[in-house]
Amino acid sequence: MRIAIFSDTYPPQINGVATSTYNLVHTLIDHGHDVLLVTVNRTDGKFKYENGIIEIPGILLKKLYGYRAAPIYHSKSMKILKEWKPDIIHNQSDGPIGQFSKIVARNLNVPIIYTYHTQYEDYTYYVTKGNFDRIARKSIQYYSRMIAKGSTGFITPSVKTKEMLRLYGSDVYISVIPTGIDFSLFQADKQNPEEIKAFKTAHGISDKTLVFLILGRLAAEKSMDISIKYYAGFIKSHKEVDTKMFVVGGGPARSSLELLTHELGISDHVEFLGPSPASKVPFYYHLANIYTSASITETQGLTFMEAMASGALLLARFDDNLTGVIEDNETGYFFTSEETFIEKVEKIISLTEEEKQTIQRNAFNAIEKYSIETFYRSIMEVYLRGVKAYW
Repeated sequence: MRIAIFSDTYPPQINGVATSTYNLVHTLIDHGHDVLLVTVNRTDGKFKYENGIIEIPGILLKKLYGYRAAPIYHSKSMKILKEWKPDIIHNQSDGPIGQFSKIVARNLNVPIIYTYHTQYEDYTYYVTKGNFDRIARKSIQYYSRMIAKGSTGFITPSVKTKEMLRLYGSDVYISVIPTGIDFSLFQADKQNPEEIKAFKTAHGISDKTLVFLILGRLAAEKSMDISIKYYAGFIKSHKEVDTKMFVVGGGPARSSLELLTHELGISDHVEFLGPSPASKVPFYYHLANIYTSASITETQGLTFMEAMASGALLLARFDDNLTGVIEDNETGYFFTSEETFIEKVEKIISLTEEEKQTIQRNAFNAIEKYSIETFYRSIMEVYLRGVKAYW
């Protein structure tokens, strides 16, 4: 099958949609399909077409994570797509590239599959700054209904997102397909012990240091400030514990988070490492004892599953989207307040090696249903239905 995939974000950017798109592209290629990716040029802003990827020039948006916004129509890319003749289009996002995918689907008269990755109501503040927020949310609900109706096949990564769309009034058939992950990339035998040892030495970490990790886009909706505040509470009540937190990622909240660590008096315990290429992400999971997140805006929680595959213990703020991924005290730990955050860290510290291995084993078994192969089979079912609808 010839599949054209459209996304406004792609590695080396670090976010859930970029990771999902990368996994989708490569699992389709691995199964013998012809794939053409259409995305934005993130480097020099020039048009490129090589190695199965069309990169469309875009305008730099400094206030929005440094993203580039492409035009919603690009004639050179349209010509390439017409000559390439895709059997189906899969749209992964709602930015200009996503809008372009709809134009291409109409022009080429081919089915279009859409994956609803983002809970847009959690991001209205970036546009409204608190003004007319209710109107913005209503507009998002209307828009979400329309894109669902306009798609040949409609996918959400979680049941929670599907239920949210039902509350919006969407009545189309929705396939719930969690993004698949190649868990083999995160296993211990893929890591370099000497590299981890050298990093620990350079950053003053001993075998007794309790290492926390925060990883992802540094933005307000990710609630990283909560994790840092609760971590400060743990340090204050457990001064005898040698501990360090690493924050991996870039974004508009970095300066405010760094300022927060100084205000809390824990800047010596928290180190901001900046953005990381996707290939380096497994290294940081293996460096950590605890992966923590307070985000409740995830549609699936890819980083949680990556951490589970790596053997890092999860400490997550409770959210309905994670109930199918994390079972409290069995595959990871939930917190709802600073008090429960500290309690769960104490519990993790008290684990015997055997108990820790049981948690890790349970966690790995729990994420098996999110394997890349399961993901592939589910995606192909949607594609085949879409193609048949155009016979």
